[in-house]
Amino acid sequence: MIRRAFRFVDERVGAAPFVKRMLRYVFPDHWSFMLGEIALYSFVVLVATGIFLAFYYEPSSARTVYNGSYEPLQGLLVGKNYASTVNLSLDVPGGLLIRQTHHWAANIFIVAIVLHVFRIVLTGAFRKPREINYWIGVTMAGLAIFEGFAGYSLPDDLLSGMGLAIAYAVGMSTPVVGDDFSFLAWGGEYPGSSDFWPRLFTIHVLIVPIILAGLIAVHLGIIMRQHHTQFRGGRATEGNVVGTPMWPGYALRSIGLLFAVAAVLVLLGGLIQVNPIWEWGPYEPDLSTNGAQPDWYLGWLIGGLRLMPPLEPTVGDYTVVPNPFWGGLLFPTIVFLTLYAWPFIDRWWLGDKRRHELLDRPRDNPRRTAFTVAFFTWVFTVFAAGATDRVYLLGDIPYVGQVWVFRFLTIVLPLFAYYLTKSICQELRERELRPLREFSGETEVVRERPGDPVGRA
Repeated sequence: MIRRAFRFVDERVGAAPFVKRMLRYVFPDHWSFMLGEIALYSFVVLVATGIFLAFYYEPSSARTVYNGSYEPLQGLLVGKNYASTVNLSLDVPGGLLIRQTHHWAANIFIVAIVLHVFRIVLTGAFRKPREINYWIGVTMAGLAIFEGFAGYSLPDDLLSGMGLAIAYAVGMSTPVVGDDFSFLAWGGEYPGSSDFWPRLFTIHVLIVPIILAGLIAVHLGIIMRQHHTQFRGGRATEGNVVGTPMWPGYALRSIGLLFAVAAVLVLLGGLIQVNPIWEWGPYEPDLSTNGAQPDWYLGWLIGGLRLMPPLEPTVGDYTVVPNPFWGGLLFPTIVFLTLYAWPFIDRWWLGDKRRHELLDRPRDNPRRTAFTVAFFTWVFTVFAAGATDRVYLLGDIPYVGQVWVFRFLTIVLPLFAYYLTKSICQELRERELRPLREFSGETEVVRERPGDPVGRA
């Protein structure tokens, strides 16, 4: 029956050569390649659960009296967006499970993408000819963070409302065009017009997911066209790919991973509470409190806002650059511009312009590894500055003191991480019997054994 079906399709569209190549496509066997698949399957769960949630969410800030099953809120005047989310969570059968699974899938999606990018820059997978696919991955990381923020903001609870207020202020701080941009995006002065919520809902459930799906398709298509990179060793060379063919081995294993990722996300959604908006209550400006934490993937932006000194250049009575711009816009812009420029930085610094099909282990290129670890240490330190509110609140540690400590650490820790990582990589490389080749300019330097003279090939 299967043969007849394939013969029927092939006789009409000539798909046999393409299908044969697809089934024979070889995937390298290494656990780190699973990070991209985990991100892909988390996206699949996000789409599936998001469709369910879209049937019950009402993107409107019009006021209504809450009369659901949660007694502490009964009789309270709330927005329809908030009321529909609470009803979805507490009154729709299975609603809370789907909503929390969706929330956990968003977290895992972003985690997997960040770790995937980290693996790529550590191993040199961004080098020629894969720069375009690397840039697509960095773009997806930025879109995933924005998409998470948009979805996190839709319930209009007290926590997400504070986040939107901060986003509005950051948008206003953009030099020259900030006020016009924020008024256009929100439809007026914060909290904006009634049109804002349908816009945000459309962006979250339609526009960004379609862009992400398109980028994922292009990303996978380029990978299939160029073939996977792989680590050195065994029979792996620059001209072949050693691993498991698509069918049946890799396809069945990948399907198993899909079910495993979905199962873990559903278990997280059913067993671990996340974002209980009925406890926060609806957003009201006068109810904002200290100690509130956004979702983790926004912690680095909150940290940037907190650590920036009160710098506001002025000309007469006009503030040229409001303070939120430095931490809220300039800092993430520097981070993403650095990620986009990574292939050029690596090529300039190491002088390596060759085509690469094989990956480097982190120890095989100490300078690249040290720079990567230092850069991510810098970002993580800023993230920690925006993610430790509860610790300092419970420990009664002065806020000003912690800000100065983190300002100091953002300078010291990256330098320390660079030299420590570089020394560890060099030590590991020198201890090996046959370390891998390293490149210096246009020459290839080969270190055969510790203590052996350096030969040139």
